[in-house]
Amino acid sequence: MIVLTLETTCDETAAALVTDKLEVLAAVVASQDKLHERFHGVVPELAARAHVERILPVIHETLQRAGVALDDVGAVAVATTPGLAGSLLVGLSAAKALSLALGVPLVAVNHLHAHIYACRMAAGPGVFPCVGLIVSGGHTSLYRCQSPFDFHYLGGTIDDAAGEAFDKVAAMLRLPYPGGPAVSRAAASGDPRAHRFPRSFLGDRERLDFSFSGLKTAVRYAITGAGPGDPAAVELTDRQVADLAASFQEAVVDCLVAKAMAAVARCGLSTLCVGGGVAANRRLRERLKQEADAAGVALTIAPPELCTDNAVMGAIAIERLQAGQVDDWYLDAVPGLVRA
Repeated sequence: MIVLTLETTCDETAAALVTDKLEVLAAVVASQDKLHERFHGVVPELAARAHVERILPVIHETLQRAGVALDDVGAVAVATTPGLAGSLLVGLSAAKALSLALGVPLVAVNHLHAHIYACRMAAGPGVFPCVGLIVSGGHTSLYRCQSPFDFHYLGGTIDDAAGEAFDKVAAMLRLPYPGGPAVSRAAASGDPRAHRFPRSFLGDRERLDFSFSGLKTAVRYAITGAGPGDPAAVELTDRQVADLAASFQEAVVDCLVAKAMAAVARCGLSTLCVGGGVAANRRLRERLKQEADAAGVALTIAPPELCTDNAVMGAIAIERLQAGQVDDWYLDAVPGLVRA
């Protein structure tokens, strides 16, 4: 069977064709980075409108690349939670229309679970059971993943996601959007010990939560001093930008690595899987490997091309299909994080 998977949870319009043997026939992603860069973040209304314009061309290009006719598609899968409401509805509407027109099953995908399944796509079925860490622009969450069907929420951010913090700090440092890659590049020549930024909940091994709002404020004060100053009005040298970027990045990485390893220990598991856009960060990957190797934990991080939002990871729907789990026409988008 060939499954068409769609992804429109935020600002990437993506489609992929995957067989029931998890062979990827084709995958296409249309990025909206240029559309949102002047805002240093995703504008939901603009994102939804861009999805409307791009969803059919992206599907068409995916079919062309695979050399597959639409009639060859045996099921349609679509990410329905979590995400931006308008963006989710575009993908869901397209998926329902195709499912109805083709007379094939419709399957819902949890976007966060799919980020962990990207590790399965790269490393094989042996990744389950595992602790899953999802680190992206909208989410920073930890799960116990017993199987592709059984995810238990362990903790997550109580305010900003790590990726959002990268974007906002990049804006303060006048670095380009998206902020994650820009901050990482700047940090490469900086001193991570130049500024001692806060690391929320780091000393609490029992709490598997994150908080990055205070860290963003600390970076702001490091630039402007205490008070209502505007970071954009402060001229920073290249060295200052590099040191601020490196110190901020190190604080984020410290929190992510410590909580992920604490979750592994608490769950009594020996495998850690990591996905999401921030999982492409080089420093995070280095530190995770160091800590996992020291603890004897098997580590799988999604390959960089499967870290950012894509439709290949929607192949998790094939697991549901093979178990006879399909959805009906009452399927709806659920924008908020479902803690399950």
